Amino acid sequence: MAAVLDTQHEQELQQAQEALVHLVRNGDLERIVHLARLLGAAGDSLSDEMVGRLAEVASDGLDLLDRVNRSHIKEALPAISALVHNGDLDRIVHLARMMGAAGDSLNDEMVGRLAGLATDALCLLDRATRTGVIDRLLHVAEKLDQQHVLTDFIQCLEGAAEEASKAPPAKGGIAGLWEIMKQPETQQTIQFLMLVGKHFRSCQLKH
Repeated sequence: MAAVLDTQHEQELQQAQEALVHLVRNGDLERIVHLARLLGAAGDSLSDEMVGRLAEVASDGLDLLDRVNRSHIKEALPAISALVHNGDLDRIVHLARMMGAAGDSLNDEMVGRLAGLATDALCLLDRATRTGVIDRLLHVAEKLDQQHVLTDFIQCLEGAAEEASKAPPAKGGIAGLWEIMKQPETQQTIQFLMLVGKHFRSCQLKH
């Protein structure tokens, strides 16, 4: 029995010796020594107060990690990644800074004025809603959009401005005015304006 134990111990010592030789050859033993020295120096430099602080930091970190897991914040990570990738997060930060600077620059008097302006605007909106003005404006805007009135008017202004920049200077006098009045386009324009005035007058008389 003793011989068996001695043989087993010799085998274990031989394996340990081979492992040490391998560590020495690879330089791992030196690294282990340096690591042990580093850990020993760190342990010597740590006071009870520092150990308590490290334990508190570790506890707070674990508590924060638990809250993050329970709040399912990982589901918001794709959206946050998209905001960072598109640069929207930077815009949000700049907007928040701008609003913070605006809030810092506001005094009590300006805040009171803005509050009064907001109240008046809400009252005006409520009155316009109750009297049906908003509905009528929306109806008129819808009709203007369907009939392309605003688009045509803007195009007419652009065409008139371009043509006026290229047209020769007016001759002036009655003869020049007579030349303009003889043109069919001028007569059609005057006729259109007269019809607009006629319909506008009819609407006013109804009211």
